[in-house]
Amino acid sequence: MKIGLFFGSFNPVHIGHMALANYMLSFTDLNQVWFVVSPQNPLKEKSTLLNQNQRLEMLELAINQHPKMRVSNIEFSLPIPSYTINTLAHLNEKYKTHDFSLIIGQDNLENFHKWKNYEEILNNYKLYVYPRQGYKSTKFESHKNVVITQAPVIDISSTFIRNAIKEKKDIRFFMPHKVWEYVDEMNFYKNKNL
Repeated sequence: MKIGLFFGSFNPVHIGHMALANYMLSFTDLNQVWFVVSPQNPLKEKSTLLNQNQRLEMLELAINQHPKMRVSNIEFSLPIPSYTINTLAHLNEKYKTHDFSLIIGQDNLENFHKWKNYEEILNNYKLYVYPRQGYKSTKFESHKNVVITQAPVIDISSTFIRNAIKEKKDIRFFMPHKVWEYVDEMNFYKNKNL
């Protein structure tokens, strides 16, 4: 089973995340996409990030029991800061028959040399890279384990959504419908201080 791991804070999850996951399932050889929710970063102010369980809940609503998508809270129980190499080790231990790959943006590939044990990741895992506006090609693009995809460039960010909500804009179509309802009902991101 080929699993693509899509890491992020998903604060909140939006249609860009969902479209990318859908693309990876439809246009690559991946069998499943797992959304791996990053826990609270101790270096960020707590007010800028919703509780990890609320972000997990939004993802569950977003995937809506999609048979090829899954949400993972594996990093909630790992030491912080969570390094991708450690998460991969835990997942390999837990799911011995799965073949894990990473789904990353071109921006992450550009800074990949800064990741902990990046050479080990690069040599042992496939990286499915989606394009990001304004990022140039890197030395890693020619590596045998790097797959540059032709996914559409979706220029929507969680920051844009949070700011729009603060400004009382109607952005319901930028998120999966159930996620938008949940965010609206819970009054998430409406506080000017966030």
